Amino acid sequence: MKLLVVDDERSIRNSLKEILEMENYTVDLAENGTDACAMAEKERFDAILCDIKMPGMDGIEVLDRIASEGIDSPVIMISGHADIGTAVECIKKGAFDFIEKPLDLNKILITIKNATDKANLVKENKILKKKVYGQQMIGNSEALQRIRDMIDKVAPTDARVLITGANGSGKELVARSIHQQSTRSAMPYIEVNCAAIPSELIESELFGHEKGSFTSAVRQHKGKFEQADGGTLFLDEIGDMSLAAQAKVLRVLQEKKLSRVGSDKDIEVNVRVIAATNKDLKAEIEKGSFREDLYHRLSVILIKVPTLDERKEDIPLLVDYFSEQICSESGKPVREFSPEAVKMLQDKSWRGNIRELRNVVERLLILGHEVISAQDIEDFV
Repeated sequence: MKLLVVDDERSIRNSLKEILEMENYTVDLAENGTDACAMAEKERFDAILCDIKMPGMDGIEVLDRIASEGIDSPVIMISGHADIGTAVECIKKGAFDFIEKPLDLNKILITIKNATDKANLVKENKILKKKVYGQQMIGNSEALQRIRDMIDKVAPTDARVLITGANGSGKELVARSIHQQSTRSAMPYIEVNCAAIPSELIESELFGHEKGSFTSAVRQHKGKFEQADGGTLFLDEIGDMSLAAQAKVLRVLQEKKLSRVGSDKDIEVNVRVIAATNKDLKAEIEKGSFREDLYHRLSVILIKVPTLDERKEDIPLLVDYFSEQICSESGKPVREFSPEAVKMLQDKSWRGNIRELRNVVERLLILGHEVISAQDIEDFV
């Protein structure tokens, strides 16, 4: 655990450093608010202990600066001139706690532990939310705003949606956004990658099976449609689904009923289906590899996701977002990209779209300089 102690009195700084290092903390020191802010912006601390009364930038100004810069280190305020009003003001501005001088060692250690425990929980919760809900749709381009506007209109309904677009363009983010903004948001959101499941298993995966219905069916299994009952089922890469499975999906959409493999019993399901594909389904219909009646059932609403090359003005925001996300997940301070480096990324053609850009940003953060430069782009992209 790394702490920052900010106090204009050298004796207090050094005493706190000595005590905290005996408790196995790593401690950095700052003698004024300006230095403290510079250090906190450059490096992440697990907690900051900051005196209020200091010449120049005082502790409350430090607290304001840390909050405005989005620094998530918990701040513990220290003062020898404490009053209720000051303490309340600090807490309102986001301080974790307020400790009066003379300092009580046990209280300091307990407060630091509570602060770091809470910070870790907040960090874990952010990571968990990203895993559960996916990434945000980042960007201010006109193309992306049109998608957001359509999601706002479509999400509150139960209309089926077909999302088209190139690989890596963010089709799954659109699907998740529709679910999250729908009346079904508290119910299950189930994803199925139709291209990743062998054709002989897709029916069992979607509709479930009864025990003994085939050799490896050692127990009853609920399919994805049943698992999504009351919520949303996202069928990704639906253009790769077999014709036999397409016929069964069509029946579920028409009748809102299914039967598991090995059973003739009908099970009613209430599921909103969102599908996505990188294929031209009309061309697949002409070739006989996709059912036209299923296409019309799925495409009540059509949403075409733009490629990254069609929204290059969003690249600076995406680079900042991925840099912050990747550094946060690895517990490292956020790195910057020079304007020249960002311009070079904008000039590049992105056949792999958002997914490719994120991979490139991660590579540059690993291999590049402290500030990612144009030379880093030339060397590693």
